[in-house]
Amino acid sequence: MKNLLRILRFVWPYRRRFLLSIFFAFMVASLWSLVILLTLPVMELMLNDRTPSEFIDAKIAEVEAELEQLDTHLNNLREQLESQTPDESSVLRKTARGSQKQGFASLKLFLLRAVRTHVLRAIPDDRFQAITIVFAIVVVAAIMRGICRFVQETLVGSVMQLSVIGLRKHVFRQTLKLDYQTIALDGTPELMSRFTFDIQVLGEALRVMGIKLVREPMKAAGCVICAFFINWQLTLLSLVCVPPALLLFSRIGRLLKRASQRMLESMSRIYKVLEETFESIKVVIAFDGAHRQRVRFHRRNKEFYRTAMRIVRLDAMSSPLTEVLGIISIFLVVLPGAYLICNQTRKVMGITLAGSVMSFEDLATIYALLIGAIDPMRKLSTVYPVLKRCSAAADRVFGLIDRQPLISATPTRTHFPRLRNSIEFSGVTFQYATRDSSEQRLPALDNVTLRVQAGEFIALVGENGSGKSTLVNLLPRFFDPSRGALLIDGVDIRDVPVRELRRQMAIVTQETLLFDDSLLENIRYGRPQATDADVLEAAQRADVLQLIEALPERFATRVGEKGAALSGGQRQRVALARAVIRDPSVLILDEATSAIDAQSEVLIHRVLKEYAQGRTTFVVTHLISPALLEMVTRIAVMDRGQLIAIGTHEDLIRTCPIYERLYQARSGEVAA
Repeated sequence: MKNLLRILRFVWPYRRRFLLSIFFAFMVASLWSLVILLTLPVMELMLNDRTPSEFIDAKIAEVEAELEQLDTHLNNLREQLESQTPDESSVLRKTARGSQKQGFASLKLFLLRAVRTHVLRAIPDDRFQAITIVFAIVVVAAIMRGICRFVQETLVGSVMQLSVIGLRKHVFRQTLKLDYQTIALDGTPELMSRFTFDIQVLGEALRVMGIKLVREPMKAAGCVICAFFINWQLTLLSLVCVPPALLLFSRIGRLLKRASQRMLESMSRIYKVLEETFESIKVVIAFDGAHRQRVRFHRRNKEFYRTAMRIVRLDAMSSPLTEVLGIISIFLVVLPGAYLICNQTRKVMGITLAGSVMSFEDLATIYALLIGAIDPMRKLSTVYPVLKRCSAAADRVFGLIDRQPLISATPTRTHFPRLRNSIEFSGVTFQYATRDSSEQRLPALDNVTLRVQAGEFIALVGENGSGKSTLVNLLPRFFDPSRGALLIDGVDIRDVPVRELRRQMAIVTQETLLFDDSLLENIRYGRPQATDADVLEAAQRADVLQLIEALPERFATRVGEKGAALSGGQRQRVALARAVIRDPSVLILDEATSAIDAQSEVLIHRVLKEYAQGRTTFVVTHLISPALLEMVTRIAVMDRGQLIAIGTHEDLIRTCPIYERLYQARSGEVAA
């Protein structure tokens, strides 16, 4: 519930609209009570041969008689206090209750006299005309209530939509502050579920709280207050069922929250199946896996159905329980009230339940008012399950907001100059985190020490899983070492602002991802403030300008989802242009040429040979080509997370069997 209340932070900017909606909710509740309260004069006019003025005068006379009795009663109690009776505490309690009754009766008398003075002037004494006017008031009140309800719901809907947009933007901003490893642990389906389904549920909570949670209690309270004015003793008796109702709904609420959490987790698994299916659609089609994917999707939907139906059953219990308890409340009022009327008395079993002898019209009005209170309470009972579902969603959404990144962010300096001397991996050990803290993974890097001079071209080679990519991913702080340190010009990169550090670096990965935007914006993504001339120069240096100029819309050409409109080699050259425009001091190519054709690889190597001059370059690969050997200054060989050798090609061929095997494998590929 604490997390659910945190949503109010996003409502606060729109508080004026929300306060205005509360005013219209109050108007709806007032008009609702007014329509029901008009039952009394209508019944009086139809069942008795009295004019409206005679009816009000009779009510005023009843209240005045009640006040006289209370005055006499209080005077007797004061005399008992003055005589210092033994049971002084009992007399004081009776005096306090009598004073409360006197104040209540005085207020009732004031309102009746105000009606006689200001309202009866507009109502004729003719009974039929009076009934017509009262019904006209009912119709006008119903119309006004409908208008106020429309305005209130519109205002609340506006506040809800704006608040949800603000919340979604905040969650997105906080998520982008997390490190790569933390985001990868959740996975895209889980994050998508929280951004869509969970926040949608929270939006529903805001709408419900703004409409029903504000308006329905006001409607119920208005009816109960009006019933108190007619007979407060009987009305108070009707509230006996409130404590049991609170206990029942508290129990249902706990069950609902647990079921809601399971339902939200189940929806995340549905997203996961969808993502895996559509991301791997070529494999699904090629291996005729549609049936297997349908079976997986069906199972996940069945899981969701089971958890959702548990919520439906618990939700379905709310309204019947409210109605039953409401009927019991009315029974507790009507039965004693009928006894008072039938016996023309004010007491039941010695307990005073009326200030004066009740009429049938009074009891009928109280009955109508309590029925009018049950309807909003029934609607309010449907709010509780919604709030519990939203509480579970709020825990998940704000759990993401509150999550702390695995990389520390406590820089001791504000500026970081461009690389001048060296990059040093000093005893670096790294172990990937897991979602389950009880699980332990083997170290991906184990005590790696490597010093790279500024301007060197280093090739990191090794078999899959040897730790090559993990090592270079430490440079832009995708991860932080579990032990050891990474120093640039002698400064631990953990002491440097992340933005300052990454401004010096550019990375091109094996899986080149472009945004569904124009070629111009995809290249400019490397340096958002770059001009069109800068983009043109970067495209030329990356040898992609000829490709772009051959397209009908040139730089304005959209590349499609993940760059689907381009071939693998073309995407890679666009990605290289994106790195070039950044003008980095450190260039990282992580298996950048492993998934492209030989011609594209030659083009990229030709670009690198010119562009890498004066820059510190790391190339991750498991195969060494002659074109690459022309550029590298040293080769580092990785195996099972350890740096086992470093040197020139000639040295490693003689001294490192693993490197010799990798190079011969490449030579065999070329020969084949």
